[in-house]
Amino acid sequence: MIKGTLLIVDDNNGILNALKVVMQDEFEKVIAITDPNRINEILRKQDVDIVMLDMNFKSGIRNGNEGLFWMREIFIYDSNISVVIVTAFGDIELAVKAIKEGAVDFILKPWDNSKLLATINVAWQLRLSRLEASTLKKDNLLLKKEINRGGVKIVHGASPTMINVNNIVTKVAGTDANVLITGENGTGKELVAREIHNLSKRGGELMVSVDMGSITETLFESELFGHVKGAFTDAREDRKGKFEIAHSGTLFLDEIGNLSLQSQAKLLSVLQNRYVVRVGSNKQIAIDIRLVCATNCDLLQMVSEGKFREDLLYRINTIMIEVPPLRDRVDDIPILANYFLRVNGERYGKNGLKISTHALEKLANHSWPGNVRELQHSIEKAVIMSDSPVLKPSDFVFSSTHKNAIHNDMTLEEMEKKMILDSLKRYSNNISVVAEKLGLTRQTLYNKIKKYDL
Repeated sequence: MIKGTLLIVDDNNGILNALKVVMQDEFEKVIAITDPNRINEILRKQDVDIVMLDMNFKSGIRNGNEGLFWMREIFIYDSNISVVIVTAFGDIELAVKAIKEGAVDFILKPWDNSKLLATINVAWQLRLSRLEASTLKKDNLLLKKEINRGGVKIVHGASPTMINVNNIVTKVAGTDANVLITGENGTGKELVAREIHNLSKRGGELMVSVDMGSITETLFESELFGHVKGAFTDAREDRKGKFEIAHSGTLFLDEIGNLSLQSQAKLLSVLQNRYVVRVGSNKQIAIDIRLVCATNCDLLQMVSEGKFREDLLYRINTIMIEVPPLRDRVDDIPILANYFLRVNGERYGKNGLKISTHALEKLANHSWPGNVRELQHSIEKAVIMSDSPVLKPSDFVFSSTHKNAIHNDMTLEEMEKKMILDSLKRYSNNISVVAEKLGLTRQTLYNKIKKYDL
């Protein structure tokens, strides 16, 4: 059963009742009306997913203008609603006109029940896809506002290293070149990816982010390429993958170094062929995406060890941007700290907070193993706990684990391994707590524990 609401509008009671009988077992809720003037009232009172709409309501008038008028009214109220036209054989031209204006399809009277249900199922899948895309667009807009609140962009900074990063971002954004962003956890790789997207010609479209470290091997194809109903046990309906959702926009694949060789081969095939095939289907679906990837791994070393495909590395690495750790961009700490102070001050109703000079000195002298993410959490905590309009050095307390985490003679992977091991010991192997403290998903943490044999 479809967990949605169907509205049927037809002035012929016989047709109305017949459609209601067929559909009442298919939908959670079916509303049937003969008067189209009630459409707006119904849309105001509840969410409607699909409308089956007759083209003509006044006796003797067969031009279809009434149906077109009400379809436009429906789209004004909610452009994501799927409209299916119900019409007689002689009105096919009107139905085609309605499709050109946004209807999903049309159903001819008298109808075949199997074809009717197939058409309604397509309309439902389109409704779900539109809602998903609409939600992602809203999330993208909210994130843009959050990032740019107060006129400060987190990607930018006063340090020479970040000025260089910003120059590369500006140059590459206007192209469709694939970009690989490298750097330690918490340095802001996704923010750099979002800046590239926002400045690109695809900036008005979606940027879809995928944490590759959180996707299991068995769900990789379904999540990225989609699936059809019945493809596997839990596939109760057709579903678009991330590639399809990101069509015309940007696809950001984070933690790409965590992919297995098998998944790497599948990803490479899609990038080369520029189409996806949903799990359980043979249909090729063309995709047009800007690809941006990120990793904290040394992919060249992984290639030499046979853990990462060299051909995939070349495919994703047209341009590489390395985001420096926060300890190497001390000049940016006051800019970022004041930005996070302003954002969290607004969030927690403490506008006008300031950071004292001595507190800024303490922040500048910290090693920041968690990078920008750690700074963000530190400022948020200080804002919540402080009773004073000025944050003092005592408002910032750093653990001894963090102070001793960075050693100049350690590789990036060795530092990461040490941080995870120290956190596991400190929090008694509580995976949820450790993942939260390190800014990772549980699945990503599991993958890293397995990788480092901890």
